Amino acid sequence: MQKTDIGVIGLAVMGRSLALNMADHGFKVGGYNRSHEVTEALVKEHPHDNFIPFYELEELVDSQERPRKFLIMVKAGRPVDLVIEQLVPLLEEGDIILDGGNSFFEDTIRREKSLKEKGIYYFGTGVSGGEKGARFGPSIMPGGDRKGYDYVAPVLEAIAAKAQGEPCCAYMGPDGAGHYVKMVHNGIEYADMQLIAEAYLLLKYVGGCSNEELAATFDEWNRKELKSYLIGITAGIFREKDDLSGQELLDVILDSAGQKGTGRWTSLESLKQGVNVSMITAACNARVMSNRVEERRAAKPLFTVSQEKRAVDKKAFGEQVRNGLYTAKIIAYAQGFELLAHASGEYGWNLDYGRIAAIFRAGCIIQADFLDDITRAYERNPDLKNLMLDPFFLERINAGQESLRHILTMGIINGIPVPAMSQAAAYLDAFRGMPVGANLIQAQRDCFGAHTYERNDREGTFHHDWRLSNE
Repeated sequence: MQKTDIGVIGLAVMGRSLALNMADHGFKVGGYNRSHEVTEALVKEHPHDNFIPFYELEELVDSQERPRKFLIMVKAGRPVDLVIEQLVPLLEEGDIILDGGNSFFEDTIRREKSLKEKGIYYFGTGVSGGEKGARFGPSIMPGGDRKGYDYVAPVLEAIAAKAQGEPCCAYMGPDGAGHYVKMVHNGIEYADMQLIAEAYLLLKYVGGCSNEELAATFDEWNRKELKSYLIGITAGIFREKDDLSGQELLDVILDSAGQKGTGRWTSLESLKQGVNVSMITAACNARVMSNRVEERRAAKPLFTVSQEKRAVDKKAFGEQVRNGLYTAKIIAYAQGFELLAHASGEYGWNLDYGRIAAIFRAGCIIQADFLDDITRAYERNPDLKNLMLDPFFLERINAGQESLRHILTMGIINGIPVPAMSQAAAYLDAFRGMPVGANLIQAQRDCFGAHTYERNDREGTFHHDWRLSNE
């Protein structure tokens, strides 16, 4: 029997791509899939001297020297538990299981604890980059027992993307830390994509830009501070032609977006942690609303916008959108990293925010030059309470917020939904110390429920005997 260095269980798109990536880097990779046809298709379509197919799980296990290492790449939830149930009776103390799917971090905490009792290392391993990233270099976020990481680090760091010569892979922390970081990464991704979509709507419907002009604009943006994977592919999307109709492809794609759950998990977790990630929540809600296609079509002729105001100077408006988008982007990332900070304290993970930003610089969906600036911000101040307070980002928010407010106003006047940008401005205004109306809310709570209140002129907790004139 041929010996292997690591086994990959689940050979769909991501599993297949990661297995071939490992094989390219000289590792002997054993591959197993519940459906034999999938394994056979991989061998036929992508023959590789370092990839060895297995059709029985027992044989895959027997092919490895100890400690044995397995990467599970199956659908999150019950399928992961089923694979673990099949695999564990075949393993011994010191063996290692990595879950490279988008598992919920609480499931990862549960699995890691259970397997640790059996002497088996379990790593919840966030992987970002899509099919291409997995094949040629993703961003990787492993979390689990630090003592076991040294056994898998050579493989993970070899196959990861490289940024400035450093692998975009680092140990995140204990138990669920890796999957939590991946969850928040995806939440930020939701917000980033929504902001770009709103910029597109503003440029098209207020600025009057054609798809060709949009492509040129995004190409220009991709040479400046907004340079990123998402901005780059968006420029290309505007140019793509439809093979069926010959029209511009974007214009025939249904205005409805899917989601797999990680953004929603981020939003729900933020409520649990008491952290405001309103832009991520807005992005999730925007996708939910987009799915009500028939209702939206029926409602369109029923509601009118009282006033329309187009941009007078297309180029100047484009610059305002660029500045506003960049400003909102800073705020979105600030929200995501604040959630990471709260979770780190809550779960005892001791996350390294600068290192997290560094491994996002290449390979993943949110990769961007912008992340170099975030990395440097946390190098300057590892205890930074909010990214917006870093001098670099503070200066840029102050320089760009007028543009954000202007384009937001233009969107609202023209009836264009801009929920993420709206939340960016609302978050900034609440954060910068403006009255948020909470004194009135607390007065209402005390009035109807005797919930008490604090004062701004003296210490203590108070209750007022409300004698309302309208009663």
